[in-house]
Amino acid sequence: MSDTAPSDVLERFMRYVRIDTTSSDEHCDRVPSTERQFDLARLLAQELEELGAHDVQVSEHAYVTARIAASEGAEDRPALGLIAHLDTTEVVSGTNVNPRVVRYEGGPLVAGEVGGAPVQITPEKLPALDDLVGEDLVVTDGTTLLGADDKAGVAEIMALVARLAAHPELSHPALSICFCPDEEIGHGAELLDIDAFGCTYAYTVDGGPIGELEWECFNAAEATVRFRGYSIHPGDAKDKMVNAGNLFAAFHTLLPAHMRPEHTEGYEGFIHLEGVSATCEHATARYIVRDHSAAKFDEKLALMERAAAFVNAELGEERVTVEIKQQYRNMAEIVADYPELIDAAKEAFSAAGVEPHVLPIRGGTDGAQLSFRGLPCPNLSTGGYCCHGVNEFVPVRSLETMVNVLEALVARFA
Repeated sequence: MSDTAPSDVLERFMRYVRIDTTSSDEHCDRVPSTERQFDLARLLAQELEELGAHDVQVSEHAYVTARIAASEGAEDRPALGLIAHLDTTEVVSGTNVNPRVVRYEGGPLVAGEVGGAPVQITPEKLPALDDLVGEDLVVTDGTTLLGADDKAGVAEIMALVARLAAHPELSHPALSICFCPDEEIGHGAELLDIDAFGCTYAYTVDGGPIGELEWECFNAAEATVRFRGYSIHPGDAKDKMVNAGNLFAAFHTLLPAHMRPEHTEGYEGFIHLEGVSATCEHATARYIVRDHSAAKFDEKLALMERAAAFVNAELGEERVTVEIKQQYRNMAEIVADYPELIDAAKEAFSAAGVEPHVLPIRGGTDGAQLSFRGLPCPNLSTGGYCCHGVNEFVPVRSLETMVNVLEALVARFA
């Protein structure tokens, strides 16, 4: 590791999270799903140019790409990619994010107050807080998410670029940088031109607490279940009405409760009801299905089909349909053939004084799509906790440490 001064990662992070980049599943037929993602994309492109990056581009789909020239003596080494995503989830508001740094002294971590009640998380809910006593943490005011997923990754990559620009003696191969839109709604790196991106390997910086290293993810699909009812005046309904809301209830109870995400962990997959709308005449339910095991993943999808068939058989006619949309696959199928990428990341964490923890991702990253498209791409931590919620936070020390990890990582490819 170098003896360079602390980076500007905190300042960058605080600026980036204030820019609303919420993606929208409602507009998932276009990329980016929201025009506001261009606001951060254009800012990052400008900053990359100011830092001396080459071939800086913002595509019509809000992909930011750039090249960083290799350090002296590493010009012949294969290029390495670093990737993070621009968008934040639509599940919790990302508008008017008001980040602040607090010193955590133990007990409940209070982000703010809403409606006269504190927005907080306790060590009982998050035991990791006990290890953060005395640290400075970036939190929100309790009304929005923070956006560490994945603006912490964005800030850490940008802070690395700034460090390399200020210290050209630091060893690194040519770097391909990419900031993608719409990762949160499954588009992610789908439209990235891998040949033009021009690297042999890459890492996404899109994980959780410091030290996490992930090369396995879920197999993933979205299931849209539609229920067709028959509406008639309730006074004349006997033996005639078919209530679509009741059809949904009948279907949903056939899906085992132990398969819900609130009852699973580790390598256990789940079927998650993301949302439902219902009237007597029509109902639509949207589920996501996840499992690390391809066989168990297929079993869960088949279970949903059987549940629909059962309800239809009870009715004596087809009023329930299931539409499956495949989203991504477990990148372990690809990355397992590149153990050197895992070893290099472990060494980089250790060089920065962090114990690496290899974990399966209970979700997905852009790396899953990229790996199956020919660019092996494990995932690195950002330092963030409690993403997709108002209790999201990131330790300042983790932000800074991840810049050191990235510095150590790129040096290993020089």
